[in-house]
Amino acid sequence: MKVARTAAEVLEEHVTLEVECLDRLYLNLYVPMLQRVEGAAYFMREQRGARFASTSVVAPMTRAFVAAIEQFCRAEEVPLVQFERGQRKDAIAQEHLASFAHEEGVLFVGKAQEKARVVRTEKRRSETGTYPWLVQSTAMVNQYYFYCVDRDFGPFFLKLCSYFPYNGKVCLNGHEYVKRQLERRAIGYQALDNGILSCEDPESLQRICDDLTPEKIERMVRKWLRRLPDPFTPSDHRAGYHYELSILQAEMSLTQSLDRPVQGRVFFEQIIRENVDLGRPDQVQLIFDRRVTRRTPGRFRTRVITEGVVPSLHIDYKHSRIKQYHKEGRALRTETVINDTYDFAIGRRLHNLPEVREVGRQANRRLLSVQRLSHDCVIGEDAFQQLHRPAEVDGQRASALRFGDARALALLTALQLFRLLPRGFANRDLRAHVEQLLGPDAIVTQGRMSYDLRRLKIHGLIERIPKSHRYRVTDLGFRSALFLTKAYNRLLLPGLAVAFGPQPTSPNRLRAALLQVDHAVEQLWASATLPA
Repeated sequence: MKVARTAAEVLEEHVTLEVECLDRLYLNLYVPMLQRVEGAAYFMREQRGARFASTSVVAPMTRAFVAAIEQFCRAEEVPLVQFERGQRKDAIAQEHLASFAHEEGVLFVGKAQEKARVVRTEKRRSETGTYPWLVQSTAMVNQYYFYCVDRDFGPFFLKLCSYFPYNGKVCLNGHEYVKRQLERRAIGYQALDNGILSCEDPESLQRICDDLTPEKIERMVRKWLRRLPDPFTPSDHRAGYHYELSILQAEMSLTQSLDRPVQGRVFFEQIIRENVDLGRPDQVQLIFDRRVTRRTPGRFRTRVITEGVVPSLHIDYKHSRIKQYHKEGRALRTETVINDTYDFAIGRRLHNLPEVREVGRQANRRLLSVQRLSHDCVIGEDAFQQLHRPAEVDGQRASALRFGDARALALLTALQLFRLLPRGFANRDLRAHVEQLLGPDAIVTQGRMSYDLRRLKIHGLIERIPKSHRYRVTDLGFRSALFLTKAYNRLLLPGLAVAFGPQPTSPNRLRAALLQVDHAVEQLWASATLPA
């Protein structure tokens, strides 16, 4: 089996299984009516019957909740583990999971002191004396982690704060859900940590991944809330004080299993060399399909992080990021992690999960599309001549885009920034980039840029969007721009510098080869008795 030479070849010829799945999902668990001070005050006075709104009213509620957790552990014979500072909770969970023999149940309950958002009472003064006042604050309080195994969803944990208003978190993994469903359907598969390496029925596998809906997730969480200790009474629930779910973090993954580990190394060698600029704002907006301006908050960057000898590529956009890495040496994993759905104008409630998933899925696909095109840009003789000769279409003539001409190179370089933009680009968008590429003293007028747009359009590199003054880059335009600019900057200029520059202090293979050619030509002239 041959080894691929480019990233495009790896993706097209050496992927044995491709799976898109919701990976890690981290949810907020909260009571909407208690998230504001006014709602907390109403609960204390109207629901609990207190004369004044003070957290002393809910102190008995907290003590009863903690006692119920301890009683639950004794009754169910579940260990209550005190987490130490710096201790990895997942490692402890894996130890308990290895010895768990049931289909469903609680592995253990963990206890840790962590900072939480709470409602506290402050003493304030008036002319008649002091009085209590509720404020939003943070405090170090005990958090209880319920590590469980669900029949349909596999391992997950549910965390509840022991202090008012008793907010919580739920963390589950979509791949664990998929594994359980494959087993129930008797479909053979090979696991890859939190992923799938191979499967007997890839179509059914993808359908199971797509069928993980918000309704199924909510039913699972409600089931466990009924089984676990609850700080609220049945009377509170009848009054409307019940938990709701919102999206805190969502990971959408694309796993592409490879036929050989070496194919993954080839992919990352090519990608890291060619795509270290993917974190630039103009590139990020292509991947996430979001417009990025000077006012857009957040850091836009690309990072290459190496753990041991395994590199990973990280691209940041506002609060979200894409991570791409070689998973266990067997598969290419591309993950979009969305930490704030508002970055994409999507609400946080759980029912918005399909929209969030689609954003992540499209971002993964766009990233791979950009990476594939950067290595699949072969340009033929006809296309080369089409650019380097004057063109005529429907009686309209345009001058040639000469290879090496500074203005033509600036236009081709700028075109790459607008590939995949759904709204296309306008005269001023291209003009701003061309001015920067030509140098600090360059001035490109609107009329001159209109002339260049006409040239690009007649040569087939761009096309006008109907009923607008905006343009989009064609496939020919993107491939031509990518190939010619790379050939000029990475091949022609370095090669000429070696061939005609000063004599290098260290040996150079290109210069040595040129000297051999020169010597061979001189010998040919001599053998033909022709003057040099």
